[in-house]
Amino acid sequence: MPKEAFGPDHPFLKEGRLMSRDELVTIVGAFVELGVEKVRLTGGEPLLRGDLPEIIRSIKHIGVPDVSLTTNGWLLGRQAAALRAAGLDRLNISVDSLDPRTAGRMNGLGFDIGRILGGVDAAAAEGFPIKINCVVQRGVNDGEILALCAYFRERGHTLRFIEFMDVGNTNHWSNSQVVPAREIVARISAEWPLEPAAPAYRGEVAARYRYRDGRGEIGIVSSVTEPFCRDCNRARLSADGKLFTCLFASAGFDVLKRLRSGSGGAELSRELEGVWTGRLDRYSDQRAEVLAAGKVREKIEMSYIGG
Repeated sequence: MPKEAFGPDHPFLKEGRLMSRDELVTIVGAFVELGVEKVRLTGGEPLLRGDLPEIIRSIKHIGVPDVSLTTNGWLLGRQAAALRAAGLDRLNISVDSLDPRTAGRMNGLGFDIGRILGGVDAAAAEGFPIKINCVVQRGVNDGEILALCAYFRERGHTLRFIEFMDVGNTNHWSNSQVVPAREIVARISAEWPLEPAAPAYRGEVAARYRYRDGRGEIGIVSSVTEPFCRDCNRARLSADGKLFTCLFASAGFDVLKRLRSGSGGAELSRELEGVWTGRLDRYSDQRAEVLAAGKVREKIEMSYIGG
């Protein structure tokens, strides 16, 4: 969250506007009734929420087989054991750079990358399957692609490179800073030959590539240069209970308001089904024509609905 847009005077949401644990679990339960089997807790930064282990336990208790979490890793070292005990299945951890200055600039708060990498090691010691998320920006951290691969190959963690996306309105996105997926793959393959791997499941957002030497794999998320809107199956629920059917949406459906006004159970599931089946979002497919037309589209911030 850029400090110039979200400084100390920013009016963050009051607690009463956020979902309580019970409300969150009730809404997740309505999605489960519609067939959802995977839930990812993201942010903002989910480890700031004090009842996170209880949320994980509750979601597992209602029958979600796969619960994962995306974190910036700053608080992970001290919480990894509690997350594992609560039943968390998998972790994605954001590491955009191994250089302290670059990492601090990209995370916007000067966070010490050494502490974050220590959190990665703590999570690995607890037995978590781990994926590392890296947003690549030309002229910022693209010179570290091979160094990042080398570091995480040695530790057995899958590294996922993400094209710099125009999410929200405050990340100063420019198409000139996008490093295309094909270029990333070519750079890595020149050092460690790669071969394509089949998707692990339908709707997987990352294209997978295996190292031919058997030392693991990488993933590439290419929503800028190779959109995958037509196969997207991800719904996003904000902390204040709004449903977004696209990462680049401008507005959401107020699920929490429906719940607090009396909708629940089967009725809530029907409302969610109506929103989902009626969705028309395909921003990544339309990005080129939107930019060519010089249109300005207000989009919800990544920190508000997660990745």
